[in-house]
Amino acid sequence: MWMCLVVLLSFHEYGHAWAAHRCGDDTARIMGRMTINPIVHIDPIGTVLIPWVLVLFTATNTEFGFAIFGWAKPVPVNPSNYGNLKRDDILVSMAGPAMNVILAFVILALYRLGLALGDWSDASVIHQMLMIAFLSMILCVFNLIPIPPLDGSHVMRHVIGMSEETYMRISQYGFIILIVVINFFPQVFGLVIGVSIGMIQLFQSILLF
Repeated sequence: MWMCLVVLLSFHEYGHAWAAHRCGDDTARIMGRMTINPIVHIDPIGTVLIPWVLVLFTATNTEFGFAIFGWAKPVPVNPSNYGNLKRDDILVSMAGPAMNVILAFVILALYRLGLALGDWSDASVIHQMLMIAFLSMILCVFNLIPIPPLDGSHVMRHVIGMSEETYMRISQYGFIILIVVINFFPQVFGLVIGVSIGMIQLFQSILLF
């Protein structure tokens, strides 16, 4: 499942890079980040070390309920290249979560097609596709949380009119705030799970499951 997470994160970052390119900023493309190749998006700390440390810690200390947390290397952007700073920053920020929604729907469609074509064993890849689609939706909804450096924080900043200076000061402690919130305020992650399940159920109804 970790490899699936890496691939989904790579598509997420590609979404940001593609949107930035469409909005006039070629920074990510020039730096080779407008691709779904996971290698260029892997952050040694956020994509490899921290997730695996948390996996191993949770496996050996079952009394603790720490959530598995990680991130990909952020796509580089230069907002000064945008045609409309506020609009384009929101569009680029939302492109990553939007990519995860598209992936979830496409994976569910393939899952539905697979079910229609044959009877698969419980251990087959077909039945794992439902979980992968769910994971993609979790990435989408999780990234909408308005805490830096998550994508939702960029939208929040423009909606409430927060200055760039204030946003950057908060961003310095963003990861610490995020780790505390997701591990010590389970209601937040519960909301993420609930919304993700609701979206998956909506897609299933559209696809006539």
